[in-house]
Amino acid sequence: MPACPETERFAALLRSLKNRSGLSYEALAKRTGTAGSTLHRYCRGTSVPQDYGSVHRFATACGATPDELRTLHRQWALADAARTETGTGTGTESEAEAEAETGTEAAGDAVDPADAVVATDLVDGDDGDSDGDKESAAVEVGPVPPARQGRFRLDQFRQGRFRVVVIGAVVLTLGVSAWALTTDHPSSGSGGGSAADGRLLFSAACQPVVAMGQHDACVGEVQRLLHAKGADIDVDSDFGPQTLRRVTAFQVFTGLQPNGVVGDATKKALYTSNVRMTVWPPAKVRAHIRAVFTDAPDAAVAIADCQSFLDPLHILPNTNGTRNWGLFQISDLRLRELGGTPRQALDPEWNIRAAQRLWSKKRDFHDWPNCERAVKGAATTAPAR
Repeated sequence: MPACPETERFAALLRSLKNRSGLSYEALAKRTGTAGSTLHRYCRGTSVPQDYGSVHRFATACGATPDELRTLHRQWALADAARTETGTGTGTESEAEAEAETGTEAAGDAVDPADAVVATDLVDGDDGDSDGDKESAAVEVGPVPPARQGRFRLDQFRQGRFRVVVIGAVVLTLGVSAWALTTDHPSSGSGGGSAADGRLLFSAACQPVVAMGQHDACVGEVQRLLHAKGADIDVDSDFGPQTLRRVTAFQVFTGLQPNGVVGDATKKALYTSNVRMTVWPPAKVRAHIRAVFTDAPDAAVAIADCQSFLDPLHILPNTNGTRNWGLFQISDLRLRELGGTPRQALDPEWNIRAAQRLWSKKRDFHDWPNCERAVKGAATTAPAR
């Protein structure tokens, strides 16, 4: 079954970045830690990664700019939402499954002659003359004199490559242009449109997915709904890092996939959920940290302030798809070691005590090396035992 339009546009952006980089799938596999055959499927649109981390690594390896990364994140969100909500035939692949693949990467670099868009990778030089020989062999008719055979194959290869480049460029341009029309520029009436029941997010004025980088009334509606549930958030209609963190926290609280984008399920929850997102104020956070870290209270407060600005709902996504959670920014790895969940990590009581457990192993703050300067600025000497 062919991929849905959202997935095709997502794949077109990936192919564009790869072609521009001049890197082969094998080279990108080494730089990203994801199998070349898996990256090839992403670029073909036959598979959509469940986690954005592998996409981010691929894009940065290709030299994507910050604006391109934001665009790619939004298009991935659309493709993932379309796959989930419309039940398309496009497969999905978790990051762990992608990285677990082994074997040669030849299959990842191979070109499918029936796929004109994917075949643009011929211009990368990944496959050398072998694919050119295959293509010319398919079109040769009758005997070819030995003296002319090599030139005939080269001419055929060049002609085939030219046709592929032209077709690929046209398809890619149409795909990206269509995406720009549907994603970058919401309806001009986005400031006042509303659904019949008054739920703006479900009206024609809003995109199917509201995500990072948008700035419109639909983002303002998301922020307003989060604020009504007690979230500390600015209602400025700008989907920036603060909104990303609050959306992700809300998804954790409501049991949804914490992907940081507002798709259909998150929209419904924003209108219907009774979840409250009220958190401890900074003064209460400081007092409780001091009560738990009795041997190094000042340093512990400094670490939490450095990590999360004393925000219990602070969530930081990493480039590899993992996240750090809560006051002490406990990583996914540490969370598994501690037997906790993201929901627990956003509970300030649990987070503080979990951090104290990590500290007590060596009685130092080696788990937070990026805040070493903050620790030096605080009283860190613990009583001798």
